[in-house]
Amino acid sequence: MIRSMTGFGKAECELADKKITVEVRCLNSRQLDMNIKIPSIYRERETVLRNEISAGLGRGKIDLNIFADQTGTENMPHINLVAVKHYVEQLIITGREIGADIADRFEMMKLAMRMPEVLVQSRAEPDETEWEKVCGCLKSAIEQADNFRLQEGRAVQKDIEKRIGIIEELLSEIDRFEQDRITAIRKRLEQNLNEFFNNNTVDRNRFEQEIIFYLEKLDITEEKVRLKSHTGYFRETMTDDESPGKKLGFISQEIGREINTIGSKANDHNIQKLVIRMKDELEKIKEQALNIL
Repeated sequence: MIRSMTGFGKAECELADKKITVEVRCLNSRQLDMNIKIPSIYRERETVLRNEISAGLGRGKIDLNIFADQTGTENMPHINLVAVKHYVEQLIITGREIGADIADRFEMMKLAMRMPEVLVQSRAEPDETEWEKVCGCLKSAIEQADNFRLQEGRAVQKDIEKRIGIIEELLSEIDRFEQDRITAIRKRLEQNLNEFFNNNTVDRNRFEQEIIFYLEKLDITEEKVRLKSHTGYFRETMTDDESPGKKLGFISQEIGREINTIGSKANDHNIQKLVIRMKDELEKIKEQALNIL
């Protein structure tokens, strides 16, 4: 079963003094591209978080956000009284020096509270119990994102299988026009032969080159066989491979190469119409394959 690279997962857990929320968002990318936003107290264990994401989601553009909302007062920021007193004293001295009104102590307090290092954040390292809960939340969010990918992947696979089937149907329709195409080429060769025998000035080497050219145009059996084989391999890869996205891209290129060759060698407008329709379906398949893990 194929997976889309688009997914979303969210998990929450409650601690003694905070609520942890973990969000994982996944988008299409050729490689693993992680963007992590986490509280500073978890920064030292960022490598562990990255390894969990890499193991659980493989590749893609992945955003991890961890939010810690305080529900208690234990680790809330506190006022640095020493700093506040220092700033107020400096403001009073400055006011006297410039002759400003210093009667309003409340305004002095408001100014002091805006100064650096007045609010101090307690930095408590997470204990093992807290870290286990955070990791458990991350695993739950990754699992949700992976389930989302599977659900999207089923829809993508269904659409691609339909379009591969259309290409195979169009390929089988080519046989209806094969006899007319061969007849048209035979008439063209006969006309060239008549011109040659009626006109001794015709260059024999040029005429032989033209015959070879038409003979090469005549047979597209090999291309049809290879195209049929590629579409079958495409189906097999979607079903059997765990992460087939890149391989499906390569197979799509080979399918396109055979379709283009059939179009260039057919020399028949009916077959070329079928080729255009096959190309249209293949482009839609390529667009879908870009979002497959």
